[in-house]
Order: sequence, then C-alpha cells, then structure tokens
Amino acid sequence: MDKISTIFLGISLVIVMLGMGLSLTLNDFKRIFVKPKAVLLGLANQIFILPIVGFILASLFSLKPEIAIGIMILAACPGGTTSNLICHLAKGDTALSVSLTAISSLITIVTIPFIINFSLEYFLEQGQIIELPVVKTIVQILGVTIIPVTIGMVIKKYNNAYAEKMEKPVRKASAIVMLIIILGVCFKEKNNLIESFKAAGLVAITLNLLTLFIGYYSAKLLKLSKKSAISIAIESGVQNGTLAITIAILILENNTYAVAPAIYSLLMFFTGGIVVYLGTRKKA
Repeated sequence: MDKISTIFLGISLVIVMLGMGLSLTLNDFKRIFVKPKAVLLGLANQIFILPIVGFILASLFSLKPEIAIGIMILAACPGGTTSNLICHLAKGDTALSVSLTAISSLITIVTIPFIINFSLEYFLEQGQIIELPVVKTIVQILGVTIIPVTIGMVIKKYNNAYAEKMEKPVRKASAIVMLIIILGVCFKEKNNLIESFKAAGLVAITLNLLTLFIGYYSAKLLKLSKKSAISIAIESGVQNGTLAITIAILILENNTYAVAPAIYSLLMFFTGGIVVYLGTRKKA
C-alpha cells in the first residue's frame, strides 16, 4: 500500500474512534457495576468465545494461511460503532451495547497482539513466521483507538451540545470511510476478488452467524431480558472491521490479511439488516 493510502487508513480509523468517543461517558464504563451479569457475559463472548470460535472455524475450513490469519485478526477485535447503530435500530439495549464496545476496546488492546502472534505461529509455515512486537503493537493500537476515543469523551464532557451536534455527521462519516476502506481493499485485490470471496466468504458468514447465535442464546440461558440478549448477540457477532483492516495493513503490512475482514464487513451489513428486522418485528 502506498504512503497516501496508509495515511488515509490511519486517519479513517481515528475518525471512526472519535465518533465513538463523542457518544461515550464515564457511566458507560461504570455499567459493569450496574448490570454485571449482562456486561460480564458480553465481555466473555467478545474476549474469549469469539477468538475460540474463529480459531475452530479457521482450522476446520480449508483456508489459505492469509485468510485464516485475517479471520483471527477479526476475531481478536472488539465491536465498533456499527454494532451500536445496529443495536439501536434492532431495539436492543443500546446503553449496554455502547458499554460493551467501550470496555472491550480497552481490554483488546492487550489481547490482540497475543492472539495475532499465536495465529501467525500456528497458520504460517516455518520460515514465514513473523512475530508481532507486543509492546509496540499495544502502543500503535492505543494511538489509533483509545486516544481519539478519549478526545471524543472529553469533548462530550465539556461541550455536550457540540458533541451531540457532531455525533451524527461523524457517525455518517465513519460509515462512509469504512465503506471506502472495504472497497479499497476489494479494488486492491480485484484480480483475485471472486477467488477471495470463495475462500473467505463462507467462513466469514459462518463466524458472523454463529457468534450472533451464541451471544443471543447464552444471554437467554442466563435469563437476561430480550433487549440485553439482542445487544450481547450483536456485540458478539459484529466486529470492528476497520480496526482489523488497519492492523493487517498498517501493523502487519500485508494486504492479503485484510481480505477476510473486508469481506466480513460487507456481509455483516446484510446479517445486521436481518437482525434489525427480527428485533423490530418482535418488538412490534
């Protein structure tokens, strides 16, 4: 990827995370003490179950190493602003969704490097293996995620009217830049696009649907409300594709690792639409 594209990708993720920050308050992080069962279940699904499911699927499907690693990068990432929007439209517990996104974003800064290093060692052949420097990776992810989120939260705290005014246009801008990034990856791989869809499409949609299912029914098993179950399902099954693509291209410097997250992000909008339909139909 050329330097201009790399800079654009970094700026795009900053915009997405800034938009998230504009919708957050400290109460979103305190919700773990208010709704501990719902928050802890959502985090368990996000931090532990999702990477395990991703690894099982990446191992069972006959995948190229680059696709398998892309799936694991995606599974290591937290939810994003898209999950909050889908949750809102599906009549889930939006406050719970936002809290899970915020808390998981903090935790995965530490877990992402370890999951990715494990994936690189497992799926690449000897001689191809590269090791991700843990501390450097944490700092890089911190710079493009938590810092802009914090700036957004500070703006909201000290100028709430401006934050509310900017939240909607920044959210729209986030969706636009995410779409541009996905299309950019697809264009970059245009010669192999059909083959990439064949290679990554089935495992990506399976990961998405399976984690949505696990999230929803694990919440029902613990007798949580339907709104909470919808939120946990969405947070378990809708990942931050922009962050996954950024890690693949900027940190690992390998465009092919970004193919699976890009295809997942495209498919995610269709399954998200189904979740919204089911949520609003049941609500009605």
